[in-house]
Amino acid sequence: MMGAVLAVLRRDLRLALRQGADSLMVVAFFVITVSLFPFGVGPEMAVLERISAGVVWVTALLASMLSLDRLFQTDYEDGSLDLLTLTPTPTIAIVLGKVAAHWLTTGLPLIVASPLLAVLLAMRPEGYGVLVAAMALGTPTLSLVGSVGAALVLGARRGGVLLSLLVLPLYIPVLVFGVSAVDAAVMGLDFGPQLMIMGALLLATLVLCPWAASAALKQAVE
Repeated sequence: MMGAVLAVLRRDLRLALRQGADSLMVVAFFVITVSLFPFGVGPEMAVLERISAGVVWVTALLASMLSLDRLFQTDYEDGSLDLLTLTPTPTIAIVLGKVAAHWLTTGLPLIVASPLLAVLLAMRPEGYGVLVAAMALGTPTLSLVGSVGAALVLGARRGGVLLSLLVLPLYIPVLVFGVSAVDAAVMGLDFGPQLMIMGALLLATLVLCPWAASAALKQAVE
């Protein structure tokens, strides 16, 4: 099982390196969108500090969705997905490998860029570490939940719009607790409960989402 996951992961990472523009597009969207907020709400430090956690999280959530529609779509269109599902490799291993590759090429760069953008938005230093920790727990959850939506809309017309409608409501708990953890750290309160809830969400999605996405993939290729 683990060998199959690693094989799919290596394959998708090699493809992502050949098409590096996709990952750069996600990071560029993240940076540019966050950078626009000081121009939109004004340069007042108190205002920027108050909205910094929410702006970073909402923008990261939207950025992570940019490449979700290509999670399975490219392999579906060129027939690779059919070949993968016909091999002895468990479909759930295919899903896990692709989700891991998606997180490494989108979620991880967002985590790296988030503290720098938090400085731009005048976030207090107490929130930097908690922001990184919360995003480290939250971005894999976004990828896992997104994999279910990407599998469900596979082959559908205007799948990108439908995918957004499916997954955005499911992203709300990650957004709420991610922002709450950073705000608690900035105010000197205990942020442990929020991070524990985000860890529980990650474990729950790690168990349920690959199974659901695997079932949707089997239905799509039949």
